Amino acid sequence: METYQCKVASLEEIMQKMDYEIAIHPGDKSWEFWKEETRSFFEKQKRICYIGILDGKIICEATAAISKEAAQNPEGLIDESTAYLFAFRTNEGERGKGYFSKLYQFMEADLKSRGYTRFTLGVEPKETQNLEIYKHLGFVHFIKEAYEEEPTVVEGIKPEKVLVHYYLKEI
Repeated sequence: METYQCKVASLEEIMQKMDYEIAIHPGDKSWEFWKEETRSFFEKQKRICYIGILDGKIICEATAAISKEAAQNPEGLIDESTAYLFAFRTNEGERGKGYFSKLYQFMEADLKSRGYTRFTLGVEPKETQNLEIYKHLGFVHFIKEAYEEEPTVVEGIKPEKVLVHYYLKEI
């Protein structure tokens, strides 16, 4: 019987999910960086991580940055009533089945119970399918555009800059 549960992740659970991402991206050292960054901000209580668990296995995740130091370009994206949402990931075999939608609803309800009434997120302009999903979720107010830097994982190589459009949802 299939059981699906959404919850706020423990550090152990989110590290398990990061280890899964490292395993499915062999040779991509940026995932080691993301794992350590996630651990650091989680321990400092600057981010809240959410997971969806299907039959005991973590299949999707999302994160809310609740401190300006926990996200790039935080001006206008994070304050006492605004959380920045990111790291939306669902395991490949589970996409399109509604699991992430349930996790997103759980995350939004949890953040609302913590006093957040505004949510922001960023999307690369070329990610048109993701943008349509985000608009469907209510992220229809364009805030700004800015460049984010991907982590430098090789000494002497400049980090890649990626153009991101940021959107707002008010509840």
